[in-house]
Amino acid sequence: MTNNVIYASIVVYKNAANVLKRCIDSILCSGLTAKLYIIDNSPTDELKEFVGGDARIEYIFNPSNSGFGTAHNIAIKNSIENGVKYHLVLNPDIYFEKGVIEELYNFMENNLDVGLVMPRVLYPDGSVQYLCKLLPTPLDLIRRRFLPEKIFSKQNSLYELRFTGYNKIMDVPYLSGCFMFIRTEALSRVGLFDERFFMYLEDTDITRRIYKYYRTVYYPDVSVFHEYEKGSYKNSKLLIYHLRSAVRYFNKWGYFFDKDRQEINKNVLEKLNAL
Repeated sequence: MTNNVIYASIVVYKNAANVLKRCIDSILCSGLTAKLYIIDNSPTDELKEFVGGDARIEYIFNPSNSGFGTAHNIAIKNSIENGVKYHLVLNPDIYFEKGVIEELYNFMENNLDVGLVMPRVLYPDGSVQYLCKLLPTPLDLIRRRFLPEKIFSKQNSLYELRFTGYNKIMDVPYLSGCFMFIRTEALSRVGLFDERFFMYLEDTDITRRIYKYYRTVYYPDVSVFHEYEKGSYKNSKLLIYHLRSAVRYFNKWGYFFDKDRQEINKNVLEKLNAL
């Protein structure tokens, strides 16, 4: 097992060079990052020259655009094969200060029952992104995407666990794929991203699978910034991807009759209310 280092991966698709550079700089400012994979799903390899020159970066051009999870799996397999303890999955529009990766690394080292940790995620203006969620029902996703927020604010607030204040360490069954610090041992046990999901809900699925055997934790003692755009709310093509992934997710886990979901959500709420 390779100690004291992590591998990381970013999947890009026609991202602005300055945004990607900011993300890369954030990762490589940590002395723990031994390898950063840039998997480029763009139609052309224009970013190749931009990301080259650092021995810690490996650029992989993947013009077929196989999707978010499938592309990250290319890098995750290398982490597992090389005996690296931890793999960091993050979006190209994430950025953070030095010390974040070190803090998460130490947390994982001191909590061997944790398979996945996500830090506090902020908008660039410093406000909190509510990315800790219960396992979704079909109604949760329909309500959030297609119905007025003001009518269902109470239900959405519970689904996003806003009552917790997002100011304490807590175990959550659904963490965002924008920043996932994962124990590779957990991935070896439960499997990698399910490649049937092209985009969206692959993070729900993998968190749920890890949660079955390990703790999946929100850790607010460090923060990262995320230029979260909610693309499927603005782009019809992305909306179609989102809907397809939702169908695949509920086909896999169950629509309205998902006994495990009911039990998990009940236990999570009981524990969080007791904090």
